[in-house]
Amino acid sequence: MRFQTPLVPGRLIRRYKRFLADVRLDDGREVTAHCANPGSMMGLAAPDLRVWLEPNDDPRKKLKFGWRLVDHENGHFTGVDTSVPNRALRAALAQGQIAEFAAYQTVRPEVKYGQNSRIDFLLSEPGLPDAYVEVKSVTLRRAGDLAEFPDSVTARGAKHLAELAQMRAAGHRAVLFYLVQRTDCARVQVAADIDPTYARALEAGIAAGVEVIAYDTRITPEGVTLGQMMPFVHRPLP
Repeated sequence: MRFQTPLVPGRLIRRYKRFLADVRLDDGREVTAHCANPGSMMGLAAPDLRVWLEPNDDPRKKLKFGWRLVDHENGHFTGVDTSVPNRALRAALAQGQIAEFAAYQTVRPEVKYGQNSRIDFLLSEPGLPDAYVEVKSVTLRRAGDLAEFPDSVTARGAKHLAELAQMRAAGHRAVLFYLVQRTDCARVQVAADIDPTYARALEAGIAAGVEVIAYDTRITPEGVTLGQMMPFVHRPLP
């Protein structure tokens, strides 16, 4: 998935009101960018971080920049836009790049299911059980090469896990797909200390037959693409 317009670099001044970020561009301008990330962005919102913004000339948008990347200035990047994983995964599904879903020809996004929810992708194919795929963007890294999810309490995430378990009980495939938007991680696990309720919901989901799949990403200022399968570290709760 390539960015629609070339990104421009700058330094983060501050992130505030969840969806706003002030940035000083390399050309000296100070601009306000849309931050498409409702999470805490732990470790990714400190002042003076190197960031990359995507400009736009859409008259319907009040903000003319969108915050897309954190540049760790060591060759690694983190993607902060939570809409990117769905777009990257949809492109990979269309090209048959994911072995776990290669047999499915029909891909439908944002299909209603559960209790007033929408599944990110519903995959179907004659002769196969439908596959309900919920995508989560992973950006937290606190130690070594370990990515973690979530970075803040997510009641919505726990609700989705319960609904996936219901789909599995009805005879369908139910898949939780962690897409790690960092290039400096090699495995992923649940941050049970941040959200114990979500961790318990995941434990119950796995026990009910929910599949957990994790992939990394290739990230540059040109775009974000799906990488390779990443190990999911499952540590049963005490």
